[in-house]
Amino acid sequence: MKKLFTLLLIVGITTVSFSQDINYGVHFATNVSNMDYEVDGIRANPHRNGFVFGAFVDFGLTETLAVMTELQYSPEGANLQYYKTDYLNLPVILNYNIFGGFKVGVGPQLGLKIHKHQDGFKNLVFSGVGFTEYMITDEIGIDFRYIYGISNVFDEELNLKATQGVMQFGFTYRL
Repeated sequence: MKKLFTLLLIVGITTVSFSQDINYGVHFATNVSNMDYEVDGIRANPHRNGFVFGAFVDFGLTETLAVMTELQYSPEGANLQYYKTDYLNLPVILNYNIFGGFKVGVGPQLGLKIHKHQDGFKNLVFSGVGFTEYMITDEIGIDFRYIYGISNVFDEELNLKATQGVMQFGFTYRL
């Protein structure tokens, strides 16, 4: 954990010190989330929909390359009473402006569970993020993200192993 925090801190400081352009904004999205079990998990596994909101900072490294970091609230898990989890996520996305206002990107995401304690879910999960965005104007954009869960969401005491898959359809507004 200390190594990951140190790495993120160094990347953040380096990014800020070498940034040519810094943009701030807000992000609103809707989630379609589900859990992927290693072995047969729960019988009914309906997806969970929810609203995501957050704030981001986009550090321009060059004309076409940027690092975006965001702090967002995200409801995830399955749509069953004991399988709903809410996270405070921190994605760090390296994005590339392909042409015009069309961007693609990838990066890691750290998620901190915020709604319950000692419920069988880990408090900290790690994911990967795939990202596309189209800027309609200089301030308004639409985006799509796929968050692929890497770490097991359940505590070690349970015999279940599952990761989360989340699709986000969003709207961004740069201030």
